[in-house]
Amino acid sequence: MIKNLYITIFVIGSSLLLMVAFSGEQSESVESNKDLIKFSHSLHNELVDCADCHSTVAESISLNDRLLPNHDNCVNCHEVDNDAECSTCHINDNYEPLIQKKPELIYNHKIHAVQGLQCIDCHKGLDKVDYSFESAELNPPMENCSGCHNEVKIASNACESCHISTNYLKPQNHRNVDFERSHKFLAWELNANCMMCHDNTTCQDCHVATTGITEMNLPDDFYAPYYPSNSVDGAKQQAILKVHDDFGYRFSHGIDAKGKTNECQSCHQIETFCASCHQSENTDFAMGGIVPSSHLLPTFKTIGVGTGGGDHARLARRDIESCVSCHDVQGADPTCITCHLDSDGILGTNPKTHVSNYMKDERGDWHDTQASMCYNCHTSASPMSQQTSGFCNYCHGM
Repeated sequence: MIKNLYITIFVIGSSLLLMVAFSGEQSESVESNKDLIKFSHSLHNELVDCADCHSTVAESISLNDRLLPNHDNCVNCHEVDNDAECSTCHINDNYEPLIQKKPELIYNHKIHAVQGLQCIDCHKGLDKVDYSFESAELNPPMENCSGCHNEVKIASNACESCHISTNYLKPQNHRNVDFERSHKFLAWELNANCMMCHDNTTCQDCHVATTGITEMNLPDDFYAPYYPSNSVDGAKQQAILKVHDDFGYRFSHGIDAKGKTNECQSCHQIETFCASCHQSENTDFAMGGIVPSSHLLPTFKTIGVGTGGGDHARLARRDIESCVSCHDVQGADPTCITCHLDSDGILGTNPKTHVSNYMKDERGDWHDTQASMCYNCHTSASPMSQQTSGFCNYCHGM
């Protein structure tokens, strides 16, 4: 009886192993489209347009749509009904549909196509490879998207706008066991981009720099980075209090801010942190809160045609960072571009912002990146901007 039981278990186990092995071989045989079909993007690129093969893309509103070509797309050039020609494209008589990856993004091809974007604007390098997955530039990097997804006026840059799940966006080094102890070294690196996801409130979850000093919590007891820490209510105290150790610092911090002896923005987000004291009833807090003495002078003109801008222009040219410490130049309350905005693309119709001979030649970073400072004021050169006028039209006459 026991022997028969062992034999039965062995037979069932062996059968399961064979089934798993067989299914594994089947899945390996169709691991990629390279195992299904012979194809070269570089060859077809010279003969047909992208839309000739990917005919459904122009009307697609989701990456779940079937975006890969089928026989109906091939029939214009290939004899798909001639059995002798099948091996020209199909490998080992395998006629399974092409594999389309499960999407990880939310993307609407149709809305981008309507705005004038071309396939090559996002999918670069396909003219140099056979299979799309061989191209390092198949999918556009995020910096390309930021030309429009900049949270200014065109599209949101919230992660959830495009990413189905944000879990896989977590960098690999964040998964290290000792990341809580080692993240300070990563933040020091020149290419650190912590602010992509975090702001100063993230740090304050652990580094409670704003906790008030008490008689049991004197300056010498505060946690200094990279040394053993004390705890107050279970939270570590950051060494920022070693910098702001003056009890009257809230009244004298303006001196440091103006003298730039401290980089306030390293820890504080101006629009939220400063506004907690400099209140202005949900408007530009500099206009309703504490106003610099320079703004009260009769020569300080914000609107004055023919004045050259007065003191406000002179001060801005001398120290634009001082202006930015209160005024939001390109966000939800874009103070400067209320007036300094080239929206019509016509020379001479907007306030002068440049000194004479400011442009030494025709080359500049405005040709290479939409992160150019020029686009803070000038009509964007992106496909969603004016296509027959605007900034580019000054020289190119589009």
